[in-house]
Amino acid sequence: MQLSSTLLPALLGLGTGLSLIVAIGAQNAYLLRLGVVAARRIMLPVVLLCAVSDAVLISAGTAGVGAVLQRAPQVLTVVRVIGAGFLLVYGFLAARRAVRRGGEGLVVTTDAGAGMPGRGIRLGGALGTVAALTWLNPHVYLDAVVFLGSIANQQAPDARWWWVGGAVTASFIWFFSLGFGARLLRPLFAKPLSWRVLDGLIAVVMVVLGLRLALGG
Repeated sequence: MQLSSTLLPALLGLGTGLSLIVAIGAQNAYLLRLGVVAARRIMLPVVLLCAVSDAVLISAGTAGVGAVLQRAPQVLTVVRVIGAGFLLVYGFLAARRAVRRGGEGLVVTTDAGAGMPGRGIRLGGALGTVAALTWLNPHVYLDAVVFLGSIANQQAPDARWWWVGGAVTASFIWFFSLGFGARLLRPLFAKPLSWRVLDGLIAVVMVVLGLRLALGG
């Protein structure tokens, strides 16, 4: 097999995957906040869950699951209703964090230890939240399964899975960069105002997306 028939599809998949995933959304907003406050032992399984979920969804779309979803829109309707409720609740909690005065955990230290606004974070809770933000979002099925799956199937038979490999690699690069790169922002979040601004932005993102889902957008 020639290099052009493997490398080029992989690079195209990488570029397409990054262009789709690098956007402000509920999952990315949550990962950004979690990456600032959580220890590496928590972030590693969280970002792995995000990346592996994308890999599963893109592969499923390439294998033909996207066509099945298009014939069963009621499945996405159920996901949309549940996802909208989850986003609205999480947005309300973020808004409450943004407006409260004082409170604990507004001083960032060098690790997720005493004094950090994430010292109460549990791995199970973080995994559950990111799983909900991923799998209860109907747009992830439309984007990863239907859209990316259809593009993958437009490739030549011997290049299709190389393209998928590139798209999956994009997910791993993005989630690991966001999850662990957020630690670089810790000095900024030594100020209480920074946390209020971040939580306010997260609240807006979550509520807007929740309302769009609730209204069928």
